[in-house]
Amino acid sequence: MTEGEVRKALFEGNLSIGDATIPCAVLEDGTRVLTQTEMLVALGRSPRPKSKGSRAVDELPPFLATKSLQPFIDEDLRQSTMPVEFKPIKGSVTLGYQATLLPKICEVMLQARDADALHASQEPLAKQAEILMRGLAHVGIVALVDEATGYQEIRDRLALQEILDKYLTGEYAKWTKTFPDEYYREMFRLRNIPYPPPGKHKHWRPSYIGHLTNDVVYSRLAPGVLAKLRELNPRTEKGHRKQAHHQFTTRDFGHPALKQHLANVVFLMKTCRDWNDFKRRLERAAPKQGDTIPLPMED
Repeated sequence: MTEGEVRKALFEGNLSIGDATIPCAVLEDGTRVLTQTEMLVALGRSPRPKSKGSRAVDELPPFLATKSLQPFIDEDLRQSTMPVEFKPIKGSVTLGYQATLLPKICEVMLQARDADALHASQEPLAKQAEILMRGLAHVGIVALVDEATGYQEIRDRLALQEILDKYLTGEYAKWTKTFPDEYYREMFRLRNIPYPPPGKHKHWRPSYIGHLTNDVVYSRLAPGVLAKLRELNPRTEKGHRKQAHHQFTTRDFGHPALKQHLANVVFLMKTCRDWNDFKRRLERAAPKQGDTIPLPMED
């Protein structure tokens, strides 16, 4: 985007907090916003705020500018109070506030009240802030906006892609020995199989070893890694894969992470009596990652 260009809303919805309903949006750059007018009403303030251009960047909005609140306002809050100009999916350009500003304002009001720093005229504002905080988990505001707007699924896909880009590459590298002999020796021991089996070459592996490796190694590296590897390295018509999965790991991060996980797995194998014992301990030490992203937490 060029400087000064108005950002567009890609997702919109209504956020219900206690008795308040505040329209919200996710903008094209990922910024989560609450519409200015309804947010001010929810805070018990006038729905007619000054426009974006009517105050300097370093000035606080009128509802935070009173002297009694100054000791409770940090620099992070000061930097986040400028209104955000954006274009809704339908309608003309409007103003909003970053969604994370709402719980911060409520917290300032309640801290000031607890310190007996509020004027009598500000007590209703503190009461409204308390009502909002009861219905709003501070760390959950971004997730609530994402859920209300439908952005949650898009966010998870974007986060998953970032992880996959970090671990995997679309072009396979030259084969190098990655899985140590110890890994297979311990796996055979835990499954009560001679290593190597009589009459077999040292590097012979039964076909199901690949399935076990997917289970104990690739499915536990990071979300989506195993599914992406199966896409990058599909089976041929004969049921084999042309390359080893580890050849698709990135040199700077994916391959070192794989080697570290393998070292941990081998160490854990050596402490176990049998395969079931190993799997129980592995589930505790390195659970499967699946294909979804954990809910992000804010600072």
